[in-house]
Amino acid sequence: MSNYYVHESAIIDDGAFIGDGSRIWHFTHVCAGARIGRGVSLGQNVFVGNKVNVGDKCKVQNNVSIYDGVYLEEEVFCGPSMVFTNVYNPRSGIERKNEYRQTLVKRGVTLGANCTIVCGVTINEYAFVGAGAVINKDVKAYALMVGVPANQVGWMSEFGEQLELPITGNGKCKCRHSGVTYVLNDGQLSKEG
Repeated sequence: MSNYYVHESAIIDDGAFIGDGSRIWHFTHVCAGARIGRGVSLGQNVFVGNKVNVGDKCKVQNNVSIYDGVYLEEEVFCGPSMVFTNVYNPRSGIERKNEYRQTLVKRGVTLGANCTIVCGVTINEYAFVGAGAVINKDVKAYALMVGVPANQVGWMSEFGEQLELPITGNGKCKCRHSGVTYVLNDGQLSKEG
């Protein structure tokens, strides 16, 4: 007996692992080798490939395809119609499955609606990628990224609020909502303590 919800229109291939409390909605397809953690929500029309890990409490909104080689840690938010890739230079007539590049999205990251993540990057903890941005290089923890290609324009707290800190240098700031203090040290942000 399963301890998760699957809509009748969804397809879950034999061999896929789905954690307790997860919800899989209309027209979603989870391939045989996929691993879906506990408390995950996969929205309408989501595709999850064979060599994919979706960590606990991730939320994947409608129309997102998570291709082989993408690894999502816990509590990642994938906004509607955002895009992952796994081949850097695809051509229809040339087989490049042996050239898949791994993409790592670390704990607590937000990937805004319609953003694109070019394969082979690491997006570090609690980074925030704005809607429509294109990520083509690694992203620092807590960085706020916008634009095409994306550039860092600020810092975000774990609560999801922009912090009043310079992008480079040193500083200290308290999140207005959570009360947590963040420390900027030589262009790297971390929680105090």
